[in-house]
Amino acid sequence: MLLMGLFLFVPIVFAVQLSFTSSRGFGDPEWVGLANYARMVGDPVFWQSLGNTLLFTLITVPVELLGGLGLAVLLNSVLPAKGVFRTIIVLPLVISGVASGMIAVTIFSEGSGIINKALTSLGAAPIAWQSDGTAAFVSVMVTAIWLRIGFNMVIYLAGLQSVSPELYEAARLDGAGRWQLFRSITAPLVGPSTFFLLIMNVIASFQVFDIVFVMTGGGPGFSTSVLGTYAYRNGFQIREQGYGAALGVVILLLTLVFTYLQWRTSRSRDTVE
Repeated sequence: MLLMGLFLFVPIVFAVQLSFTSSRGFGDPEWVGLANYARMVGDPVFWQSLGNTLLFTLITVPVELLGGLGLAVLLNSVLPAKGVFRTIIVLPLVISGVASGMIAVTIFSEGSGIINKALTSLGAAPIAWQSDGTAAFVSVMVTAIWLRIGFNMVIYLAGLQSVSPELYEAARLDGAGRWQLFRSITAPLVGPSTFFLLIMNVIASFQVFDIVFVMTGGGPGFSTSVLGTYAYRNGFQIREQGYGAALGVVILLLTLVFTYLQWRTSRSRDTVE
């Protein structure tokens, strides 16, 4: 609790206090009340960044959940070299976000990336990964899914291994097929894992920063700008620290609201696997 208070709660209090001021990092901050929050209402880049963050979340989170569950079911079955496949899928978890972003840059680079070189060698037109907003956004989402799907797989795999095989055997004796086994046994019994992963993935999506910053910097223009990169831009690049802190507070509030709603509406969070 002491460490959490020192490195989590105290910085949050300072950030909230800073969000009510106008400061560029020099001299005493000037108290401006709710001016920074009122500024967001008329800031088109804020709304674009918020929309990008929500779109990023709506697309990546379901893919990560479904992909992680599918991989967990596959690797929980009788499959040759399961350990090797598990290691390959989980490997991105041990790589830092910045390093992963640099790897993604070598893959999605518009001029010298692996994908465009492969397309060119096949006679196809290269994709404008950096100069086209849609393509840049897709590259960021693909990278995020690649980084997180291993974590989802590990949590689901732990949930699946706690399910008694006798349940599947009894269902098979009653004539249940693979889809019926998955729908009636697997999916309900990994409900607590799904609840946990949904919360964690949404929080990570709302706070995404490193891969966007490394891969696109929020560009071209603000087409890949998310709340995290826009808060960083205001707080550290153009030195409007009060407005950057206000953006950070908004990210925190959005995350808390979603977590609270999901906690209240989830029916399986207290189910023992």
